[in-house]
Amino acid sequence: MGAHPVPGGGDAVELSRWKPSLRQAVMLLVGLGVFGAGEGLLVVSGLGNSPWTVLAEGLAGATGLTVGIVTNIIGLLVLLLWFPLRQRPGLGTVCNALLLGVLMDLTLAIVPPSDSVVVNVLIVVLGIGLVGLGGGLYLGAALGPGPRDGLMTGLHRTTGRSITQVRWFLEITVLIVGFLLGGTVGIGTVLFALLVGPVIGAAVKALSLVPSTRL
Repeated sequence: MGAHPVPGGGDAVELSRWKPSLRQAVMLLVGLGVFGAGEGLLVVSGLGNSPWTVLAEGLAGATGLTVGIVTNIIGLLVLLLWFPLRQRPGLGTVCNALLLGVLMDLTLAIVPPSDSVVVNVLIVVLGIGLVGLGGGLYLGAALGPGPRDGLMTGLHRTTGRSITQVRWFLEITVLIVGFLLGGTVGIGTVLFALLVGPVIGAAVKALSLVPSTRL
């Protein structure tokens, strides 16, 4: 981050986001699949979602659309905000906006809800673990940030506020709006906030130990 820029290097990095190796493509698609399954499991548990999914669930209840469809709509709308912020997407950014909600809906269609609190707590833990693993794979693919992360970094750059301040502002805002619309906030939301960062960090560290061969 503190290195001097290399002439033309930025364009090369941007181009690489649209020309993945086979390894990157697999990491991207598997990462999104695992991430979407994890988010879907949090919804299935009924014990609380991640902040952006609280918003999606609230809007889904208000519109009659599925949580997954609303998630994709939110992703695409957030992506539009990138233009005034001069953020540059990659293949991963577009796939995130188009596929994440589909994978959430698929999980919701496959996994039945449970009346057992113990089972639902286990589902929350599994969901957070999958979100963390999926996030690590997605980041490892290096094909562009997700729409929401790009919004965060864009606001950080244009406002001068820290990443932490911008993240908290965005997530608290969508959490409150989603809750007021009927989205589920609970112990799952709290556990997600506390655990998903360390899990993603562990996943990224583990993946960095895997030999990288361009295919």
